[in-house]
Amino acid sequence: MIRGSEKTVLIDTVDPAMAGTLTHSLDQMGVSNIDYVVANHAEQDHSGSIPLVLGKYPGAKIVTNTRCKGMLIDLLMIPEDKVITVEDRETLSLGDRALEFIFTPWVHWPETISTYLKEEKILFSCDFFGAHLATTELYVADEWMVFQAAKRYFAEIMMPFRTSIQRNLEKLKDYDIDIIAPSHGPLYDRPGFIIEAYRDWVFGDPKNIVVLPYVTMHGSTYQMVEYLTEAMVQKGIIVKPFDMRVTDSGKLAMALVDAATLVLGAPTMLAGSHPSIAYAAFLVNALRPKLKFFSIIGSYGWVPGTREQLTGMLSGLKAEFLEPVFSKGIPKETEYAALDDLSETIAQKHRENGCI
Repeated sequence: MIRGSEKTVLIDTVDPAMAGTLTHSLDQMGVSNIDYVVANHAEQDHSGSIPLVLGKYPGAKIVTNTRCKGMLIDLLMIPEDKVITVEDRETLSLGDRALEFIFTPWVHWPETISTYLKEEKILFSCDFFGAHLATTELYVADEWMVFQAAKRYFAEIMMPFRTSIQRNLEKLKDYDIDIIAPSHGPLYDRPGFIIEAYRDWVFGDPKNIVVLPYVTMHGSTYQMVEYLTEAMVQKGIIVKPFDMRVTDSGKLAMALVDAATLVLGAPTMLAGSHPSIAYAAFLVNALRPKLKFFSIIGSYGWVPGTREQLTGMLSGLKAEFLEPVFSKGIPKETEYAALDDLSETIAQKHRENGCI
């Protein structure tokens, strides 16, 4: 809520499930009039209570861009004449204060904008720089805790849009920002902290890390996972194995942010991949991390059927496929030698790409 000398603005609303909290807060603040509701984003956790706000303050107008306007009409049936559209970098005077609208598309929807309050140097960044964290502390108090929550948010929501985020980060370099106020998580009163984290996540090279999601049915694939893990550790590689029977997919996504290599530990089931590994492959392909390499290891009973299926599911990766290792039944000397070769190949690839 921003009160100017002439106009009052509400930036975004809330998910309909939280509408009671919003109206209670407005009543507690004694808000008798709202001139504008800025819609930074059409997704319902931001926009879902706009109809309620318009009903409570019938003189209010929605301010957003043209693309968001269309989405609000489609999603919420907002009357077209209630929406004022703005262009990139356009300003809106509130009297003694002014808002500037900065188009920041694909963080993480195509219509997203950020709003900059010039006089206080506050960037209302919408989902950009958000964190999966609800806390009673208005500002970031524990940077390490917020870093983890923000990294998870980035991994699960923002990672597929790294290229767009790179452009948006460059766009924000022109602004003097004292506070970043995202729509999720606490406010950053030291904004350099989260900006530098984002720059590393989207511009930084992959690190010397192998992410290894696996499932084992009768122990054979697990023996291969253990052996390969130890072989890579001996070569100075950081390995992050994830048993997909119990893995928190958000933590898997976080590990992928920095990883150079993915290895799937996939037993064959019904002539194809185990469903849990197929899910891991689907997730990786959807998130499109900055992996450089990927491979597959696993066992089978009578016919190997996972290679074509999983490589097809990972077709969205811009990564080099390294020769996989499959074992018919329990791994034997030949398979262990192949796992040694795979660990050496990964170490060599990491060295060549500056990861080690």
